[in-house]
Order: sequence, then structure tokens, then C-alpha cells
Amino acid sequence: MGIFLHKELIEKNHEIWNRKPLLHRIYNDFYRIMAAYQSNLLEGKVVELGSGMGNIHDSIPECVRTDLFPYSWIDQVENAYKLTFADASLSDLFMVDVFHHLRYPGTALAEFQRVLKSGGRLILMEPALSALGYIVYGLLHVEPIGKLARIQWRAPQDWMPDNIDYYAAQGNATRIFVQEHFTDRLEGWRIIEVQRIAALAYVASGGYTGPQLYPSFAYPFMKFLEKLLRPFPALFATRLLVVLEKE
Repeated sequence: MGIFLHKELIEKNHEIWNRKPLLHRIYNDFYRIMAAYQSNLLEGKVVELGSGMGNIHDSIPECVRTDLFPYSWIDQVENAYKLTFADASLSDLFMVDVFHHLRYPGTALAEFQRVLKSGGRLILMEPALSALGYIVYGLLHVEPIGKLARIQWRAPQDWMPDNIDYYAAQGNATRIFVQEHFTDRLEGWRIIEVQRIAALAYVASGGYTGPQLYPSFAYPFMKFLEKLLRPFPALFATRLLVVLEKE
């Protein structure tokens, strides 16, 4: 699929975002969780790749918002495989629902290592595969899980970053960081956190593709239910927080 499908989906999601205030609250909570894991570095830029609706500024105002296309609500255009930032110039790199769109995750991780300072952190929020996660992402979501597909860790030698196409495999982060299929390839990274989150409030909101299944005023109750489900991530986790630190 062409990369312009990404542009079409973001523009469609932006329309839904403007009509669905509950999503603002949900994603702001995601960013607050992620912000708690920022590095302690005093210097270096904070950057988000694939900034979606651009609302990371509600939680991290200093963050540079980026995407593949020049939407009015982002700060600059970036390609995850060929970033314009100087070597060792970033303190933190945030990504929400971006990692599973990277066809060559090992190649992208090498580029992230290049731009992060020593002690800088890569902070990801991704789909999580659990019993509920398989239902949500396997049956109710338009993107494939890619559970049985081979993960191509590195790009072919003759591949150019400008030749990116649309790719999605929602199960990749779980396969790499929870099932540990590729942790032996994370040389130069320290794994700080791998946390599976129920995120029932997100799932029942319908996200960008489904109907909202509860009234917005019931959001605190949904968060309470999430706390009750927290001890059972293999059954109920639908979100995965991953924090890597550059050595």
C-alpha cells in the first residue's frame, strides 16, 4: 500500500478527533503515563514521531511534534528511518501507535540510537496482545495483527528510507518486547519498563474506528475497572508501554 494511505487515515482521524472529546481525555492520560518515564537529562530536545493529533503538548509542552506529512498541527516533517536531528541531540523520543508501522524495526531503532544522547529514552505506547487484545485488534480493528508474519528486523542493503510504504502489524511490539523474540538484538539499549495496561476505557471508547460504548461522564468508572483488571494482563491488556534507554 502507498504511504499516502497514512495521510488519508490521519486526516480521517482528525475529523473523528474533533467530534469525539473522550479521545482527548484518553490520549492525554496515555501521555501522562509516558511522561513519567522521561529521562533525567537536562539537555537535549524532546521529540515525538508520528504525532497524530498533536495533543502531546497538553502533557509535554516542549515536545517537538513530527509526522510524515506537513499537517497544520505538527511542528516539522520527519521520516523515522532518516531523521534530520543531529547525533546525540535528543533526550527523549516518544511514539504512540507508530512502532507497529515500522516495517524494519531494527533499522529504525538504530536511527533512534543515533539521535538520542547516552541516557536518553525511547518511550513507546503500542497495542498489546492478550486474550482481549486479540479480539479487539484481530476482529474489530482494520489493521492486521501480523501474528504469523515474519518480522524483517533490518532493511535490505539496497533499500532507501525515502521508499517507505504503508505497513502495519499491531502485534509486533508484543512479539518483540513481551514474548522476547528479538530482545537479543537490542544491543546498546537498556530495557527500563515493559508494562501491559488494560486500557478498557480506550477500548470501549471505540477509538477512531468504532462507536463509543459508554457515556463520557463514566470515564472515571472505566478507569476504576482497569485497576481491577490490572493483575490479569495476559487476559485483559490492550496497551503496551515500552521504555528503552540508550546506554
